[in-house]
Amino acid sequence: MGSIHVPAKLSLPANEFEKLEGIMGIYNKLIRIRVANKSTTKQKVFSIVIAIIIGVILGLLAKIMDNPSYFNPIFTEIGDRLGIWVFVATLLSVFSYSPKLAAVKIFAFFGSMLTVYYVYTTMVLHFFPEREIIFWSICAAVSPVCAYIMWYARGSGLFSNIVSALPITVLLSEGFELCNAYLPVHTHYYLIPWLMGIYLIMIVILLLIIPKNKIRFLIILPIAIILSLIVINFNIFGRIFGE
Repeated sequence: MGSIHVPAKLSLPANEFEKLEGIMGIYNKLIRIRVANKSTTKQKVFSIVIAIIIGVILGLLAKIMDNPSYFNPIFTEIGDRLGIWVFVATLLSVFSYSPKLAAVKIFAFFGSMLTVYYVYTTMVLHFFPEREIIFWSICAAVSPVCAYIMWYARGSGLFSNIVSALPITVLLSEGFELCNAYLPVHTHYYLIPWLMGIYLIMIVILLLIIPKNKIRFLIILPIAIILSLIVINFNIFGRIFGE
């Protein structure tokens, strides 16, 4: 797919013409990073439906397993943390036909997941966690923008490397913070090595399957480590989540 050029004789006011040129310039840069795959309407709809189904299933499982009395507490700990959702959303985004479809899929995923999770919470458990609902609703609202950007992780160039490093940064940072998750020592302290192992597996999976050129992980990983050190040093997650 070639670059798009704005016709020189296009009848537009000067300021509008400059805006259009700017938009086309950004578009041309983006398609050099990664070109969208052609897809039919049926394929797009199917892709969105799959994202909704995954959201419903994971939302229901996360809520059901939220009770450590009936399930191993490791499932509760995974579902209650940001990492697993970033991991799933990243995979859904990068393996979409286009950035626009990635945005729609992720909004559908989080919308269905959160709807099932909190409908179960309020209707079955008769509990209304207002603060959590507001926070995750904001996350769902901004998720399409994140997904649109994340789609370019499987492209080429520095921008793709930085984007690829972002979900790994989240996993590295949250995984490191697990060291302090059960201090002072409490009954679930034994879960820390297991949780760290799961986070390591998710990181390895992303490093192996996101970049088309596998050697790129030699660039992506150092970027993620540097960003993680910044996140940890400035306690960014603690500030966001009020910890």
